[in-house]
Amino acid sequence: MEIGLLRDLLTALVGLLAGVLSGAFGVGGATISTPGIRLLGVGPLVAVGTTLPAILPSAISGGLRYRAEGLVDARAVAWTVPAGVAASVAGALAAGVVPGEGHVLQLLTAVLLGVSAWRMASNLCDEDAATGATGRAPATGESPRRPSALGLVAVGLVAGGLSGLLGIGGGAVMVPAFSQIGLSVRTSVATSLVCVGALAVPGTVTHTLVGNIDWRVALVLALAVVPGARLGAAASLRLRDRRLTEVVAVFLGVVALVYGAGELAALRTG
Repeated sequence: MEIGLLRDLLTALVGLLAGVLSGAFGVGGATISTPGIRLLGVGPLVAVGTTLPAILPSAISGGLRYRAEGLVDARAVAWTVPAGVAASVAGALAAGVVPGEGHVLQLLTAVLLGVSAWRMASNLCDEDAATGATGRAPATGESPRRPSALGLVAVGLVAGGLSGLLGIGGGAVMVPAFSQIGLSVRTSVATSLVCVGALAVPGTVTHTLVGNIDWRVALVLALAVVPGARLGAAASLRLRDRRLTEVVAVFLGVVALVYGAGELAALRTG
């Protein structure tokens, strides 16, 4: 699509939707904005870098809403972010040397999202099995167990590397990973959103230096995601933990299928 007012309006719509999903699911919103701006004509490698500047304002907007509810785990942020920042820079530098002109990176994103959706759905099936065996529902406290520092660092390394490499903010890794190492789903979403914002900063700087950001598109996205993130966080707070897990798993699975199919088609016709 040619650069102009129509593309800007459609970009703003993508940004608003990405903000809603960022605030609701803690995934940074790039899982929607990256394929969205690809459809509007932004190249695959530039799309990876361009979504990163918009992650920070959406993370701040949604994170403040969750912080007001006391759902952000400060200890998890403190261990996850430093490891993730270093890995994010390394991932951003590696993005330009991966073969496939960016399409391979987009396919890796789809695979990542699909695995995350499967793992969250598997956890729900395990809970159903436990309920059937005991005749009662599993406990749903805000923090069933305290995550280890080593586990939090590992999450930061993987999420940060993927944030810089794929431009997806890392939340698609952090939400299911945090929930598996001890945080509730709701706290995982809130904490992930804060970490996502921090990890987007070094990735943005690195992609800027290597010329992988379309700043016109990035600015429009950044302006549109802020109100969307507030709406998404407010909607998430109204859902029960199990329902939130179901919605996140379905969301990630659908995006993985659409995302992967689109990039496979692009590779076949490229």
